[in-house]
Amino acid sequence: MGRGFGVWGWEFGVVVRLKQLPTPNSKPQTFSLSPLFSTPVNNNIICKSRNAAYKSVNYVNLIYMHWRKFNGEHIQLPIKDAVREAIERERAMGTKLKVCIGTDSQVKGEDTEFATVIVFLREHNGGFMYIHNEKTKQKYHIKERMLVEVAKSIEIAYELCNLFIEHQVDMEVHADINTNPQFKSNDALREAMGYILGMGFAFKAKPEAFASSCCADKAVN
Repeated sequence: MGRGFGVWGWEFGVVVRLKQLPTPNSKPQTFSLSPLFSTPVNNNIICKSRNAAYKSVNYVNLIYMHWRKFNGEHIQLPIKDAVREAIERERAMGTKLKVCIGTDSQVKGEDTEFATVIVFLREHNGGFMYIHNEKTKQKYHIKERMLVEVAKSIEIAYELCNLFIEHQVDMEVHADINTNPQFKSNDALREAMGYILGMGFAFKAKPEAFASSCCADKAVN
């Protein structure tokens, strides 16, 4: 998880929201394009250029995301603060953690619902997770929906990766994509792998991607 958090990672098609640093004769600009997908994803962009100076990634929408625990309890803190608090609490109890992030989706009539989970695994002692659900009227083909799932997981992983590095917590991004070419979701496997590994994140697909295929699946069904 030590590589790919800077401009280098952006060349692999990473969905981010960026603000260009102002120059003496310009005002800050916010970009919102998404050439990987047929429609914009959360007003984020894919940046493939090394030629401009950029600020740190600014996930404005994360501030407004509503997270809950598995028991339904609402998480009051911004998710980054809540994750930091959880890591520090578990460390104080002598617990070694591993974090897995995944997203699953379900088409429900006219809506497509996504669930993203942050799963905290305690070594030899179970775990817990934080959940975010959202719905959209946007229609997706199966491959596009799989890649949007991956984009949502990476959005969270990128926001939290410095916390995990600081506290020496291993992190994986799980994709609900089948490695068996007989399944339709397999069409997205190659792009998803490049997408996640290009960021320097550890990657798991089915059947090892339990954060997306089990935890997020339960949260969206």
